[in-house]
Amino acid sequence: MKVKEKYLNFYYETIGETEEPVINPKKTALLLVDLQNEFVLRDFGEALQFKEAGEWERWIPFHDRLDDIVIPNNKKLLDFFRKNNLTVTYGRIACLREDGEDRSPVQKSEGWNGMLLPVNSFAAQMIDELAPQENEIVVNKTTDSVTTGTNYLQLLQFMGIETVVVTGIVTDQCVASTVRGLADAGYKVICVEDACAAGSMELHDAELKIMSVIYCDVFSTDETIALIEKNL
Repeated sequence: MKVKEKYLNFYYETIGETEEPVINPKKTALLLVDLQNEFVLRDFGEALQFKEAGEWERWIPFHDRLDDIVIPNNKKLLDFFRKNNLTVTYGRIACLREDGEDRSPVQKSEGWNGMLLPVNSFAAQMIDELAPQENEIVVNKTTDSVTTGTNYLQLLQFMGIETVVVTGIVTDQCVASTVRGLADAGYKVICVEDACAAGSMELHDAELKIMSVIYCDVFSTDETIALIEKNL
């Protein structure tokens, strides 16, 4: 399998090709990261803060990508996994205390990373288009990675999962931290390039290039579905 030149980093420039990952669909989980009302909606949460601060213009490309590409592709993946009775999981930023005292220091900090999303608040919920259904696992986190400070890895182990397909926002922070945590824990990881987004395409592409081959395979939505489908 030829690594996409766009995501071929310095360490693997000379490898040519890699083996196509062997996927057991029944041991594969989809993980949607942080696609929550706070971060996705244009008339709520962060978007309102950006507008009040006069920063909205530079965030419009991010929201356009979410609306036009990322959300439709996540829906496509969800429909595929659900249709084939495969495992669907979610990771979201949500603190258990209303005052947020259980948050990590990063989320208590000033600036963009500082956030207070109580677990039952509207802000913390996944957007309606991608909302979890019955029997789909939702893991709450107060860190970047879904694997840190949660029981997510243990749940994967109990369910016999071997491969995790990761999507969500933002590519260079919570998605990347999660991909690395999964890879370090011994899981095969696919990061779906057109089902993720970062604040800019420059950051998105740079992070995928850094992670490609080392921590994950970088596939499109259609490539991911085709790979799983041929092993059903």
